[in-house]
Amino acid sequence: MATTGLSIDEVGALSSRVLDEVERAIVGKRDALELILLGVLGDGHVLLEDYPGLAKTLIARSFAQATTLEFSRIQFTPDLMPSDVTGSSIYNQRTSDFEFRPGPVFTNLLLADEINRAPPKTQAALLEAMQERQVTIEGMTRPLDRPFLVLATQNPIEYEGTYPLPEAQLDRFTMRIAIGYPPLSEEAKMLTEQTADPPLDGLEPVANAADAIALADEAKAIFVEESLNRYVVALLRATRGDSRLYLGASPRAGIATLRVAKARALADSRTYLEPDDIKAVAVPVLAHRLILAPEARSTGLTGEQIVRETLDKTPVPV
Repeated sequence: MATTGLSIDEVGALSSRVLDEVERAIVGKRDALELILLGVLGDGHVLLEDYPGLAKTLIARSFAQATTLEFSRIQFTPDLMPSDVTGSSIYNQRTSDFEFRPGPVFTNLLLADEINRAPPKTQAALLEAMQERQVTIEGMTRPLDRPFLVLATQNPIEYEGTYPLPEAQLDRFTMRIAIGYPPLSEEAKMLTEQTADPPLDGLEPVANAADAIALADEAKAIFVEESLNRYVVALLRATRGDSRLYLGASPRAGIATLRVAKARALADSRTYLEPDDIKAVAVPVLAHRLILAPEARSTGLTGEQIVRETLDKTPVPV
């Protein structure tokens, strides 16, 4: 592995160490944590959508602490302005000139807490940053340092005082993940730990920003056989032809699927992609990008179910 100076086995071991360290604070949620790590390695953004009290904010803080990434948090509220996200120019009386003061978006790991509580204009302030890794303020474009990852949270059951994310912004999130409740034994363990000595305080850094950048670059270099490219396209086209969908998966969704699947192969200490990598990430990458037809939505059908059915019906390359 030329970029990191680590062997492929050492890269997999480093990924495991990061997960093990984060799991000291977040118990019983290894699968969700693995997906978030793949978001970091895949150079993408993650939307955590679940009920209050399921450690969504703690997850973001734990990853930042274990990887020593620069961390910022924005609590989205109805009165939040775009400049509160991107920053603005302030008049400096000493120099008699305006100086730029960067907003919280200038960081490595940005926690956008309850993103659907901010009005669309403020939500849109993140669009350029998430897609282009830059922000344009007062006519000047300012690049964001790598790595740049947005971990956003939203509550799926509370609608009063919220502004649903438009499809264009949902599409900027590489994955949407539900955390879910922990198993009984793990929840009991959590109660003991969190009421005695919160484990977040004791997390040790096991990687740094340079490691995150190098691993993301290594993930891009994972070998993908042409038949697997065609397999991803077949999945996308199956959703576009599904009568239960108003809108199927776009080419951007296919790119995101391959990026996250490559990250999974890297974390598994492989230099090549397997069909199982694609199948393992297809639901969190594709489901939130599908728009169901009204009649399908009225029956309670979900994008997750359609993706799983599509995976079952689409022939896997051998």
